[in-house]
Order: sequence, then structure tokens, then C-alpha cells
Amino acid sequence: MRIDKNPMPLGVVVAGDVRAAPMDYDYLDTPIGSLLLVADEQGLCRIDFPRAQQGDRIQSNWRRDRRYLGAAVAQLQAYFEGRLHAFDLVLAARGTQFRKVVWNELARIPYAQTISYGELARRIGAPAASRAVGAANGANPLPIVVPCHRVIGANGTLTGFGGGLPIKQWLLDHERRHTPHATFALG
Repeated sequence: MRIDKNPMPLGVVVAGDVRAAPMDYDYLDTPIGSLLLVADEQGLCRIDFPRAQQGDRIQSNWRRDRRYLGAAVAQLQAYFEGRLHAFDLVLAARGTQFRKVVWNELARIPYAQTISYGELARRIGAPAASRAVGAANGANPLPIVVPCHRVIGANGTLTGFGGGLPIKQWLLDHERRHTPHATFALG
């Protein structure tokens, strides 16, 4: 992930906080339910998990259109089919500088691997900030693409998740099922 368009390894950008462009939204049917996707010309802005009140989140100035959502839809479909293990999207998440640092580090967690909140705090250079890291993780507007589901409790248990713990477990199991395994051969 990249903050403010500085090069980072994952081909993802967290754009600035200025939003003047029209917003597009649409729904994507997935094995975990219908996801609400929101984007503008700067990139993908939000992914919302299935909720009864999901339609209430639609703003009056948004339009239902996939003009800015094509790449996100294609890559999310490939992810759910088990064919995509790393996203390459332009993201336009809005948040504080601290949250962006946390989200960037989330994007570095490899497919099908997990880390603890404490480890995430250490990785950003703030080992005493695991609660703040947890709050930033919970505020992630781009779950799945910025894989907050890969952060678990220090004792290995699943902890809070915006989509609910059953969806978090499903995502982790899905990634484990579709992890490429090196072939083993005796020479």
C-alpha cells in the first residue's frame, strides 16, 4: 500500500483527503453476502459488509455505476474464486495519518497469514499502542483488500471484526484453502 502516492510494494495507494469527484457505488455478490463498493476517480474508497441497513449508507450525491469500480469488482471476484492472492488497486481511503500508517502495514500481511495487534503495533514502531492500532484496524474502510481480517488476538483467538467473527473466520479459512503450496519432491 502507499500513502500519499509514495512508492510502496503492494501497488495500492491511499490518496489524499480531498473529495470533489462524484462517487460511484454498486453491490458485489460474494460467498459472504452482498458487499457495497464505493469509488471515485481517485480510487476505491469503501467496502461495506452485508448489513440490513446497508442501503442507508448510500449518500444522496452517489450514483449507482461501476465506472470507477471495474478493477475492484474483477479483483474481488478473483479473490473469492481463490485465484487472486494480492490486490493491485488504487485505493482512496480517508483517515488520519496514524490510521494510514496502520492500514499500510495491514496491506503487508501476506495472504493466509495472521499477526497479533501487538505485532502490528511493533511493526509500525509503536509497541505500546496496540489499542490504538486495534482502533485503526477497526476503522479500516477497505476490508478484504486491506486485510484487517488477518489480525488476531495475541493468544491466537479471533477478535472483533466489522463483518462479524463468522465472516472473519470464513475469510481466513478461504485463504488457507487457496494458499499455493510448494510441491515437494525427493531428488
